[in-house]
Amino acid sequence: MAENAKAITGLLERWRGGEHQAGAELMELVYDDLHKIAAREMRRERGEHTLQTTALVNETYLRLCSSSPPHWNDRAHFFAVAAQQIRRVLVEHARRLRAEKRGGSQVKLSLWDSDGSICRFDEQFLSLNEALDVLETLDARAAKVIELRFFGGLSEPEAAEVLGVSVATLKRDWDFARSWLAARLGPHP
Repeated sequence: MAENAKAITGLLERWRGGEHQAGAELMELVYDDLHKIAAREMRRERGEHTLQTTALVNETYLRLCSSSPPHWNDRAHFFAVAAQQIRRVLVEHARRLRAEKRGGSQVKLSLWDSDGSICRFDEQFLSLNEALDVLETLDARAAKVIELRFFGGLSEPEAAEVLGVSVATLKRDWDFARSWLAARLGPHP
């Protein structure tokens, strides 16, 4: 992992320095990781979801590549931005479905469990997104923790590094954000 992180950081620095080939090399290096993140997100979706994992990865990839030169500092920062883009793609897709089907876009998501691990939770994806937008106005860092951990799949240490906080602070933000979302979105199983 450390070697991969150094390689990614090096490619980011070269790309930021104007080497466009470094951007292509970076995407080749991280494509499998992006695909794993997208596959995990798609497993949370309802079975009849029309967006495919590869399409989610490709759309995210295009959005990440449209930034030139990129302003990513390291691997963790890159995947934080990727998580944000995955969330945006899913939200836009859900909005298109809602516009087409007038609210038929229920999505299965997992957020809460009594021991802090993730369990199944049915809720409309757009409601979650709207709640995160409200949370961001109240506590931007707590909202970012949900985005990094839930959408980006970053570990606690990786998310703490991106945010520049201790793991203990990140855990407090994670607990607060999940509690706030539970209160906002209603009871969960």
